[in-house]
Amino acid sequence: MSDVSLKAVRKSYGVLEVVHGVDLDIKAGEFVVFVGPSGCGKSTLLRMIAGLEPISGGEIAIGGRVVNDVPSPQRGIAMVFQSYALYPHMSVFDNMAFGLKLAKTPKAEVESRVREAARILQIEPYLDRMPKALSGGQRQRVAIGRAIVRNPKVFLFDEPLSNLDAALRAQTRVEIAKLHAALDATMIYVTHDQVEAMTLADRIVVLNAGRIEQVGSPLELYRNPVNTFVAGFIASQRMNFLEVKASANGLELPGGRVLALNHAGIAAVKTLGVRPEHLLLADAGNADLSGVLAVVEQFGEYALAYAELPGGETVTLKLDGAPALEVGQDVHMKLPVEGLHLFDGDGRALR
Repeated sequence: MSDVSLKAVRKSYGVLEVVHGVDLDIKAGEFVVFVGPSGCGKSTLLRMIAGLEPISGGEIAIGGRVVNDVPSPQRGIAMVFQSYALYPHMSVFDNMAFGLKLAKTPKAEVESRVREAARILQIEPYLDRMPKALSGGQRQRVAIGRAIVRNPKVFLFDEPLSNLDAALRAQTRVEIAKLHAALDATMIYVTHDQVEAMTLADRIVVLNAGRIEQVGSPLELYRNPVNTFVAGFIASQRMNFLEVKASANGLELPGGRVLALNHAGIAAVKTLGVRPEHLLLADAGNADLSGVLAVVEQFGEYALAYAELPGGETVTLKLDGAPALEVGQDVHMKLPVEGLHLFDGDGRALR
């Protein structure tokens, strides 16, 4: 395993710059996830690390060695793509062994490496099968096994679970987490799925329009987002944002009620954030917000309730269990001070 270092890395297509001076240090053995909306530059950044895309400026180092001009096969990386890209006319064993055979690896070592990777991925019974006889999850494990046998310094994953259904995504996500623990390898993983990012990463890199917005552990980003972009992107349900006005008594909320709040920078607050799981149902006389229930989604262990406020804003509540709620009923909500996030007019978090 190796560390990966990016210094002022840029990517341009003609006059259009799509990655803007990214600085990032990834420690050896770390699992780092690049996350962000479509077009944010996460896959482009991964492809530049892999050597599949030339950089326009800056420096990329793997294991302390600058690799700007080093061809992809000589960088010591292995990449797993969204597409399995298996050879349909080859068995699972031969698909996994193909790269080693090209490199003229001794036959006994090829056998040993392939069988060890198959053991780790629990695909030993499928080594003689053809890809068409495998499920989507099994094919993705073969693709990962093909990467493992190369003993790379760094594993790169480009949205590897996108083609799987929900159940297989969850199962394969667990397998990738186990794989990281077993191999103790450096892994860089690209996804647009916040659940994958939160559950897999040691650290998450949140990208937006070719720039890093924030880097931190999943809980750091969940608890202390640096701005409204990160706050709204991280977690399975989007944070609620309310436009507020600072007053002498606190913050004036939609609907006219004032939330008493003691904060040194309260005069600068323009937006109040609260996650759906922190917004509480309350009695009318004890509520900070009131609205009308527009939609209820029941998931069994919890429900998502969407309430429309008098000004037209919609807020989401995440409620435990299966509460008896009816569309059209009035709902009253309490804002717990410990669950609030404050942002200024530029969307930056106020600590």
